[in-house]
Amino acid sequence: MKQDILNLENKNVGSIELNDAIFGLDVRADILHRVVNWQLARLQAGTHKTKGRSEVALTPAKPFKQKGSGNARQGSRKGTQFRKGGVVFGPVVRDHSHELTKKFRKLGLKTALSAKAKEGNLVIIDEAKLSAPKTKDLKVKLDACGLKNIDGKEVDVNFALASRNIAGVDVLPTIGANVYDILRKDKLVLTKDAVSCLEERLK
Repeated sequence: MKQDILNLENKNVGSIELNDAIFGLDVRADILHRVVNWQLARLQAGTHKTKGRSEVALTPAKPFKQKGSGNARQGSRKGTQFRKGGVVFGPVVRDHSHELTKKFRKLGLKTALSAKAKEGNLVIIDEAKLSAPKTKDLKVKLDACGLKNIDGKEVDVNFALASRNIAGVDVLPTIGANVYDILRKDKLVLTKDAVSCLEERLK
């Protein structure tokens, strides 16, 4: 599959042959769904916690005698029906992540790249480099090209500094390419070096 190469002035500077085994797969929503779920589950902190009956700071003594008070019988103020009592089946500190094989994760990344290519939202640029870290200049160039999510083999320092204050633009090294970040942006922009690195990584 052939793809044009643009520069940051939005001019055609050549073409590149994309590997169909990476950029030409059938798009399967079930694969993308599972990989995104896996990614987001790993991001969850899991620090949620409520106090159960055994943890609340209340007396364990029987609040009143069993019979004759006119109240329903109670054994402890720690019961869940009382104010400040323990919580039943509340969240506990735990790890939300689950297993997903490396082979499946690799397939998910290939599918995400193929999805962008089929939608026509994959843009290849020759390089993502700037002579000076000027956000204003970079924003003009990116708006002219309609570019958003940018992956390069290595992130140019000036480019990273100039882009970090532009809303909706994420700049990642190739090793940071992931399904969630690719799907949540309208456009995916890869440098020539990023394409060769991804093809090497996913072959």
